[in-house]
Amino acid sequence: MTLSPGTEVRVRDDWPERRGPCHIRTPHYVRGRMGMVARHLGNFPNPEDLAFGRPAPVRALYHVAFAQPPLFAEGTAGDDILIELFEHWLEPA
Repeated sequence: MTLSPGTEVRVRDDWPERRGPCHIRTPHYVRGRMGMVARHLGNFPNPEDLAFGRPAPVRALYHVAFAQPPLFAEGTAGDDILIELFEHWLEPA
């Protein structure tokens, strides 16, 4: 899946840390939330696998922008948060 800037996405509402030891780079406060792809940052080995010495598939990494007020109940319209997220955490909106 290649996502273009401006594409609306939803972050998977998944909690693998509840299933056992894992390494997660996706903040809990954006899981299940809508955001917009800002840019493709490149393709990198999946750090969730690298952390355990497993073979790591190469995955696309994106900057995804989220409106700040819905996430933290503070800020004003136009305040955004920019987060790096790997493609396997993103679903088309």
